[in-house]
Amino acid sequence: MKVHEYQAKTCFAQSGISVPPGHAVFSPAEALQAAQKLGGDAWVVKAQIHAGGRGKGGGVKIARSLAEVESLASTILGMNLVTHQTGPAGQVVRRLLIEAAVPIARELYLSLLLDRGAGRILIMASTEGGMDIEEVAAHQPEKIVKVHVDPVWGLANFQVRTLAKALALSPTAAKDFSAMLHRLYTFFIANDCDLVEINPLVLTKDERIVALDAKVTFDGNALFRHPELAALRDLDEEHPAEIEASKWDLSYIALDGDIGCMVNGAGLAMATMDIIKQYGGEPANFLDVGGSATRERVAAAFKIISADPRVKGIFVNIFGGIVRCDMLAEGIIEAAKEVGLALPLVVRLEGTRAAEGRALLDHSGLKITSADTMADGACKIIAASRAAGE
Repeated sequence: MKVHEYQAKTCFAQSGISVPPGHAVFSPAEALQAAQKLGGDAWVVKAQIHAGGRGKGGGVKIARSLAEVESLASTILGMNLVTHQTGPAGQVVRRLLIEAAVPIARELYLSLLLDRGAGRILIMASTEGGMDIEEVAAHQPEKIVKVHVDPVWGLANFQVRTLAKALALSPTAAKDFSAMLHRLYTFFIANDCDLVEINPLVLTKDERIVALDAKVTFDGNALFRHPELAALRDLDEEHPAEIEASKWDLSYIALDGDIGCMVNGAGLAMATMDIIKQYGGEPANFLDVGGSATRERVAAAFKIISADPRVKGIFVNIFGGIVRCDMLAEGIIEAAKEVGLALPLVVRLEGTRAAEGRALLDHSGLKITSADTMADGACKIIAASRAAGE
């Protein structure tokens, strides 16, 4: 689950991590009041959406007068902000963060994330803060220092010293950095985070370390332990289909293609999308109904896919290990009849009670095309979707 920058910074401040003073606002009048409350002679007006690259898209501006704060707030609020992470559709800005300007000496980069391959938390730091870390990794990989934290021993002091040295911090700044990093690591573990990224992490002119930005993602599967974090969810920032999918505990991500996919198992879902692309198609979504899907959840998944106006055909690819194929077939039939499905539908069933499932589909009275393999299914749904779109 993603949260806004201002929400992440509130969590940081509660954990003793230094952030600039600021206020979330929802109107130009509130922006003016926030700047007056903060005082000073310069403020930063920051669009709050669940995407990076806001500055390049025109969503982060410096104001040097109260009148300019109000003017910038009027311009940014309600704008459709397009960044490399929002895609061409962009995201409407519904709230702002007004912060006091910070005297910056240097911009750094710091992140903590789960390295699933290593089974450990990975800490990355770089002197190239404020830039796209992907560009730094591609062209200046030596500028990124990585440290894996042992899950038993936790963050060690020598690892913190290694990172502080790589960032070329003075003894005073290194001490501040050490305290902040230990608090960040504790925050990451205590709140079941997937990612904590600060870009830029700044060294101020008076040698303090401050989180000038904050990007935090929490593990959605652990939110039952953190009702206070679940309350931070902003449904305005999520795709309507993803919201509906979450009600049924479905893993759904909307994509830009026209072939709907319904699969059980994340690995099989990825392979299904890959093979669709390999044969010249474009998947419209990632949708994993899970290894223990019920007939009701399958029906809900089917409705979510078919409600997407871009979808020209649906490929159902099921391997029944734990889940029974005949049960899934019943869910497919039920949903197809309820929504009055007119789209091409290709189904590949393999595994537990697959023959019974195929028999149910064959005798359903619906126009369903069977596939023997993933490749066969991909070719059939691509051809059917193109024919339907003509």
